[in-house]
Amino acid sequence: MATATVNNEVQEEYQEEVVEEEEGIASYHHITELESHGIAHADCQKLGDAGFCTVESVANSTMRRLLEIKGVSEGKAQKIREAAQKLVPNGFVTAAMELQRRQDIIMVSTGSTALDELLQGGIETGSLTEVFGEFRCGKTQLCHTLCVTCQLPLEQGGGEGKAMYIDTEGCFRPNRLVSIAERYGVNPEQVLENVVFARAHNSEQQMELLKQASALMSEDRFVLLVVDSATAHFRTDYQGRGELSERQQQLAQFLRQLQRLATEFGLAVILTNQVVANPDGMSFSKDATKPIGGNIIAHASHTRLRLKKSRGENRICQVYDSPILAESEATFALGANGIEDAKD
Repeated sequence: MATATVNNEVQEEYQEEVVEEEEGIASYHHITELESHGIAHADCQKLGDAGFCTVESVANSTMRRLLEIKGVSEGKAQKIREAAQKLVPNGFVTAAMELQRRQDIIMVSTGSTALDELLQGGIETGSLTEVFGEFRCGKTQLCHTLCVTCQLPLEQGGGEGKAMYIDTEGCFRPNRLVSIAERYGVNPEQVLENVVFARAHNSEQQMELLKQASALMSEDRFVLLVVDSATAHFRTDYQGRGELSERQQQLAQFLRQLQRLATEFGLAVILTNQVVANPDGMSFSKDATKPIGGNIIAHASHTRLRLKKSRGENRICQVYDSPILAESEATFALGANGIEDAKD
């Protein structure tokens, strides 16, 4: 009888969360909400400065991570985490409840009908999607297109939110957003205002930008986060086998922070990745290249997409790995207005 009562309470709490999401209420708690649960304003400020801008980030953090914050003792860290876990309880739910939650996940259109069908609606929010391939295969063009489509109404394949773009290779071009916006008949000036951009010049800046990203996302509605590319700086900042272990550890930390942002704010996180020659395969092999980052990025990404060149401006997208999508492929095209349907 007691078990049934607990299950009913969990079901009621879960349904309340679903209703809040449907009504457009933020599904996260701002870090300042801890002040009403006995946490001092100064301590909330310290948490925010360290990148903990939501109660969820505190509740899901380890004690070791909280103790790294300057001015936070072990007793204070324990008190903070206990208060956070009261606001954000973490426990088991039924598969039926999880299915109900996933039915409300927003899919952001890629701009191509065939590509959207391949991805069962578009790029999934709340998860990490890795897009890799050689140069001129459409990775950056896909990122630019998503920056516009994520702002469209839900019925048009959008997410009705803003986009954030972290550029590590100097490929971000605002004028591309203008032409894509004109294709969809939306105000280019408004589209540009709804995209925030930052240039990272090294891997340390990439990590630091995620703290700023969390702060911005806790104040406004963002649907998309683009990192183009996620691995370029790690590839150059750490060289040789002697630094390989440290590189992978830092990359894992970066990807873990992206996973946290995707979960807390319901973001569609897009990572572009470079490829290298595959020494295990012959030159005539269909897999002559492989994405860099090894198992670290392979395990962190929920969906992995390989882009390949085809005839003319056409490109091929292959589902490389996914927990739900079948291993298949679709053809799309690169046009003046972003990602489009394939041309004959």
